[in-house]
Amino acid sequence: MKSGALREVVLASGNAGKLREFSAILQQAGIRMIAQNELGVPEAEEPHATFVENAIAKARHASLHTGRPALADDSGLCVPALGGAPGVYSARYASLIGGEKSDQANNQRLVSELLTVEDHSAFYIAVLVYMNSPDDPCPLVAEGRWHGRIVSAPQGKNGFGYDPHFWLPEYGCTVAELDPAEKNRVSHRGRALARLLEQLSGTGTPT
Repeated sequence: MKSGALREVVLASGNAGKLREFSAILQQAGIRMIAQNELGVPEAEEPHATFVENAIAKARHASLHTGRPALADDSGLCVPALGGAPGVYSARYASLIGGEKSDQANNQRLVSELLTVEDHSAFYIAVLVYMNSPDDPCPLVAEGRWHGRIVSAPQGKNGFGYDPHFWLPEYGCTVAELDPAEKNRVSHRGRALARLLEQLSGTGTPT
């Protein structure tokens, strides 16, 4: 896509924060983002075990309902020592074992499962999928990872999810202690967006 061509793209989410973040970056590629709920698109099912499959399902769903190009993301936290968990279940990790669906419960489960584990390394991952149509055989896929480790005691008041427990060695703090603007710049989603922008602007190689 040429950077000078204005094109409306449906964001496969109704999250206002995501809409602002994605719009600010992708307008550089001549894209105007519209949240799917503004067009009456219901939430898509996310039945898959991988981030990329869920992102594809959400993008295809939004494009099918609107007849427009669509962009979706799927993201979460992966801990290699736990076989990649919480993974795609990051938002409802505690509820999988009967707990409540909340950030606090998810963090409590994660910390408890790492008590007897030596390796606390972890990474956030975001996978973005851009589809021109529901039948697009060559969707653009961009991935971003943000490496750190899990600490038992929460630190910081910013962010959400696992941020208070996600320690960044290069900053000497958790994500929840990081300046929000800096977080948006260097986070997994920020990195994935930068890679997608390169592809949409024709400076990168579509995957």
